[in-house]
Parts: sequence; C-alpha cells; structure tokens
Amino acid sequence: MKADNDLYRQLRELPAGQLWGVEVPKFNQATGKERARQVALVRAVGVVFTHCSDPALKIQVKAWLKGLLQDPEEKVRRYAMAAIPKLGEDVEAERNILTILKTSTVDREKRKAGAALEKIAGEETLKAVGAGAAGLPLSEQKVRANVARRESPATIRVDAILDRYDTLRISLRCRRGLEAVLADEVRASDTAGGKFRVLEVRGCHVVVAAKGPFSLRDLYQLRCFDTMGFGLGRVRDPEGPEAVTGLAKLISSPLSERLMDSLTDGSWRYRLSFSGSENHDDDVAKVAAEAFKVNPRILNDAREAPWSVDVFLAPSAALAELRPKVSPDPRLTYRKAAINAASHPPLAACLARLAGRQPNEVVWDPFCGSGLELIETALLGGVKQVIGTDLNEKAIAIAKENWEAAGLEGVKSTFLTGDFRGYSEVPDLVSGKLSLIISNPPLGRRVRVPNLHGLFADFFRVASATLRPGGRLIFVNPLRLETTDKTMRRDYRQEVDLGGYDCKVEMYVKG
Repeated sequence: MKADNDLYRQLRELPAGQLWGVEVPKFNQATGKERARQVALVRAVGVVFTHCSDPALKIQVKAWLKGLLQDPEEKVRRYAMAAIPKLGEDVEAERNILTILKTSTVDREKRKAGAALEKIAGEETLKAVGAGAAGLPLSEQKVRANVARRESPATIRVDAILDRYDTLRISLRCRRGLEAVLADEVRASDTAGGKFRVLEVRGCHVVVAAKGPFSLRDLYQLRCFDTMGFGLGRVRDPEGPEAVTGLAKLISSPLSERLMDSLTDGSWRYRLSFSGSENHDDDVAKVAAEAFKVNPRILNDAREAPWSVDVFLAPSAALAELRPKVSPDPRLTYRKAAINAASHPPLAACLARLAGRQPNEVVWDPFCGSGLELIETALLGGVKQVIGTDLNEKAIAIAKENWEAAGLEGVKSTFLTGDFRGYSEVPDLVSGKLSLIISNPPLGRRVRVPNLHGLFADFFRVASATLRPGGRLIFVNPLRLETTDKTMRRDYRQEVDLGGYDCKVEMYVKG
C-alpha cells in the first residue's frame, strides 16, 4: 500500500499530457503483474482528469477506465471502479460495475463495486435495490439520494410562506460574544413592526419565534447572524443507548417533512453533521440509516444537499436543528468580489450596529478591504459620506465594485490606495471632520504584519487626530493594547471568537 501511495503522489504531479500520452500507453503494454504493481496510475488519472476542460479527451479517459473493468487483474478492476465516479455518472459504467457486484466472489471487489455504485447509481442500480437483491454491499439510501440528486436537483425557496409558524423555534447563530448584538437587532426589528421576537439568548445563538406567517427572506432582513436553523428538538444523554433512535426520530419527524415540503424545490435531502472536533462518521452513518428506516422520503446525502441537520452536542443533551442552505445569501447581493482575509459579513454588520447613529455621518475605514464595514454602516441609514483606504490596490478596486453594487444613492464615496498614516494628504480626512471610524484591521493571522503593536498604536493616534468631538472609533483589537490619549474614552469592550482565536471588539468615543 505504501508503494502504491508513493507512486500515486509521483504520478499525480505529472502534466496531464504526459500522464495520458506516455504513462497510460506504457501501462497498457505491461503484463498483468506489472499493471498490478503500477495500478496507482489508474488512481492518478482519475484525480488529474476530474476537472479536464477538454470534453473529447475526458470521454477517451472514461472509456479507458471502463475498459479496465474487464481487466484480468482484480486490483486493476478495483482501482478503475474507484476512479470512474470522479469523472461523473455513466450508464454503461454503472451497468458493468453492477455486473461485477453481482458476479464477483471477492469480498473486497464487491465492496469497492458497491461504493462506486453509491456515487454513480441510476435506474439500473435502483431497480436492483428495489428488487431486494440479497447481499449487495451498498446503501439503498445512498443510491436513492444519488438518483434524486441527478433527477430532481433541489434549491431552497426563500420566498415561500410558512403559515404554520406558532410552534417553530428558530436559532440564529453567530460568533461567540456577539449574541447580545444579534438579540438587540431582533428586538429593534420587533419594535419597528418586524416579524420575529426573542425567546432566549444562549451561547453563540439567539432563539426567536415568528409573530405571524413569514418567509426565509423575512429572516434574512436580519444581518447580524451567521446561520439560521429550525429547532427539531433535543435528545437527552447523547452517549446513551437511545441517542441514535432519538436523533433519527427528530430528523424523520413530521416537522422536518413539513419544513422541507414547504421550502424545497426538488428532492428532500440533507447532510448530517455533529458539532465538535471529534470524528463522528460512525454516528452519522447510524443515525442516517435509522432515520431512513423511519421516513424513506427524507434522504441523507453528503453531496449538494439543500438542507443540513446540525447536531450540537453537550454533556447532557444533543440539540438537532434543520438548516436550509440558502445560497447565495440574500443579504450579500452587493458582494461581487472579496479579498483574502476579508471581513466576515455578519461581523461587519455587528460593528455597524454597535456604532450607533449620529446625524450626517462621515465614516472612514482605514483598512477597508472589500468594503463590507462601510456598506453595512451605510445600509443602516443616516450616512452622508464614506471614505475607504487600503494599502492593497486590488482591495480598493473590489471595494468600489461592491459599493456600486450596493446601490447606496445619496451617499458620497471615496476609495483610495494608501497608508492610513498619510491621512493629512487626503482632503476628506481633515482633522475633526469624521464622526465614525469603523474597521476590522489586520489581525496578524492570515496576513503577516511586521510590527502589529506599532500599527495599532498609530491607529489610535490617527483616530484621535481625525475624529470630531463625540465621534466614535469601533474596531477589532487582537492585542492587549489601549490608547494613552485621555481624550479617547473606551465605551464598549467584548471578547469575540473570530474562528478559533479571541479578539476584542472595542469602541472609543472622542471627548
């Protein structure tokens, strides 16, 4: 096996032309034993040509792989069966692999055939499963999911109305530390005649209820949450003997079916996942299999499923939520492009809400990246002018594009390439004009900063010089560093999880 893996790694690095034009002919001319020793080539071809841009060549490659299904060497046949699904569904290949599955006397070959069919299964395999062919090492659920995916691709209906809403509990999840901001957004919406009210605030999420019929688009009027899911219920003692059955009943419940029926165009498919860093593949397989027994209309599918069932584990209980995979995000139609290390959109929305509002805001983001903080601030209204600066010329071009896509008429915008420390050269940044500086500066993680402490010290200094009295500075601070300027009063500080590391969201007010 090690020799196969070593050879595979070498072959995978070869240009596609050499792999196909040189190595494949050599393999074809080799003896059976030599082909068995060189079988890693089959795996390499399957991987390299997965994204082949030449349709005619891809047809030739697939034909070669299908031919290997007749090879006298069982190992070659196995490798061919593993490679074929990478190039897409194929009726002829499916039929040939199904024949191998039914006639082979070698268990490992039968298992490989079953695994391949689960990925390319069509009507032929579905008929075999439906006929109850005994001993076939493949999952009926995976076969049905594969057929459903191909014949009934699914999307989420964001405008469909849920009129049976009174028992629904909706979890709006966010970065740890931003729960209060999200809850305040929901409450402000509720006060203004919105469709949702807060039930409770927990770690990393806010549970809300609908006040009347609603659509997913209504939920996506809220901008501070990362993901949303419908609560299916909880199972006590997630390590206990009844946990698998309990979770399966929640997934296959009438509530799940009603939500999927109301909000899905196409097949009812979900991907099951468990929280935490541990491997839960066995749990996924057991729970999904049990759920399929209870309700075979709802299919577990790891590929392109329109829904996710997220199981959040705690020592005393497991909470299951049904999450629609809404893509693209209706809130981010303006986001035409992004840069590496760009802001997380809900974080930008939270910063904008925390900043509050003053009349005729003049707003600057010294590290504007793709412009999200400025756009989210302007979307809340009351903004007269925004200024975005960044050292990265590409970032400025993207910020301009995103700003134009946001359609924020009546707001003057200026985007400039340059170092924020050169603010005095920019007329729009004259001393005492700004009412708000909002930014998610470089944190020294994804983009290395030679002197991060020096950068933030300069950031504090420039903020003090450019803000007018009563102006605010709100930003993400990765350091234990505060301003020494006594005219800058810290008004807010909250530790926030930014995806595996903690930073502080802080706001200062200029005295």
